[in-house]
Amino acid sequence: MIIYIMIIRQFFIPGIAHSSYLLGGVSSCMIIDPARDPDIYLHAAEEEGFQIIGILETHLHADFISGHCDLHEITGAPIYAPKSAACEFPHIPVHEGSTIPLDDCSISVIETPGHTPEHVSYVVTHLSRGDEPVALFPGDTLFVGDVGRPDLFPGRAHELAAALYDSLHKKILKLPDHCEVYPAHGAGSFCGRSLSAKRSTTIGYERRFNEVLQIQDKETFIDKLTKNMPPSPDHFSRCSDMNRRGPTLLSHLPPAKPISPRTGKEILQEEAAGVLDTRRYDAFGSSHIPASWNIDHEINFSTFAGWVIPPDMKILLALHHPHEITKVLPMLHRVGIDQIIGYIDGGVAGWALAGNALDHVRTISVHELKSWINAEKDLIILDVRTGGEYAGYHIPGSVNIHWPDLRHRYSELPHNKEIIVMCATGARSSIACSILKRNGFSQIINVAGGYSGWIAAGYS
Repeated sequence: MIIYIMIIRQFFIPGIAHSSYLLGGVSSCMIIDPARDPDIYLHAAEEEGFQIIGILETHLHADFISGHCDLHEITGAPIYAPKSAACEFPHIPVHEGSTIPLDDCSISVIETPGHTPEHVSYVVTHLSRGDEPVALFPGDTLFVGDVGRPDLFPGRAHELAAALYDSLHKKILKLPDHCEVYPAHGAGSFCGRSLSAKRSTTIGYERRFNEVLQIQDKETFIDKLTKNMPPSPDHFSRCSDMNRRGPTLLSHLPPAKPISPRTGKEILQEEAAGVLDTRRYDAFGSSHIPASWNIDHEINFSTFAGWVIPPDMKILLALHHPHEITKVLPMLHRVGIDQIIGYIDGGVAGWALAGNALDHVRTISVHELKSWINAEKDLIILDVRTGGEYAGYHIPGSVNIHWPDLRHRYSELPHNKEIIVMCATGARSSIACSILKRNGFSQIINVAGGYSGWIAAGYS
């Protein structure tokens, strides 16, 4: 009896909704689009009894820092990357027609520009079974239920959308229906508009059910992919180049250590440093170190941090508990925030015990807000959700400014009125409150539960 061996293991990171893969043959494996966490691949390869012999990059990722260089440092495995990416680290450039052997499998390269100019996809043929492709690793070209967005490069959206149409219809959709598809992202990613929560698919399934692929007219396709796209976080504009140059190796980053409140205060007074408070909005509202950013590490932390935290600023962390550093630090590294000095020893409570000043954000319930509206209290309701969320439902008379935009649009708000800040839950509105506080606003009030609580309370 002949035993056919080909193993595919997926590694999914919530928040950034990133999928990477181990592709294994008989005794060797390749890692595809790795995250900046080499240990997960080392452990998986050891479990399967594989030697890692290659690291495949489909493109220069914009939404996260890749782990290709870290994995290469540890394993010595070569990095395969698109030739047109002009990567500055040691690698094997690949292009249309390149082939990479893996035991009894063959990996063919097809150039699939569109999401990015240099994008390639990897087509796997299991030679022991036949000569038809059995798996596709399309990176961000094709998702389950969607395709990659082509609007991340200023002034090139139309050009890249046209290239994406050709990549999909002239190459990817030429693969057989049974070919399995393993994309680099799922639902929750900003690399597309409406990705499915389903994490793998087939060419046949997408051919039948992917609405974007139903658009046969090229100009209609381009029009749909270049209008009304969701906003892209700030780190999208810098991660690609960091991945091209080769990110700083994790082994070269200093460890994040506890910093005494006294030393922390001196750092904040003497250096261009800031505080990132990773606690929930209720804890942050009660008391926090003045001028802190607040991003709850239990929500979409990596993306939100990459959106607003300056990557070159030295950062002190204010944690709920010191053991959270092992979770928070990798999430910051994923989006290139590497200048982490350490965390305040004792947290905000320790800061207060050292006699340092504190600030706070008043928090109210949806019932209190409703009573103020009924009483026609002179206030501003600031809705910091996306424009799409706001269009779906909002409190009449509220002002909509997406929370990251407050860094630049805070001047549109008055300092002499109470500003009631709302999002869907209270978490994003707390980020907004921290941004406004950093820009000199004092009459800021967060609404606990946000619109979820508002609707649950029966208000409309």
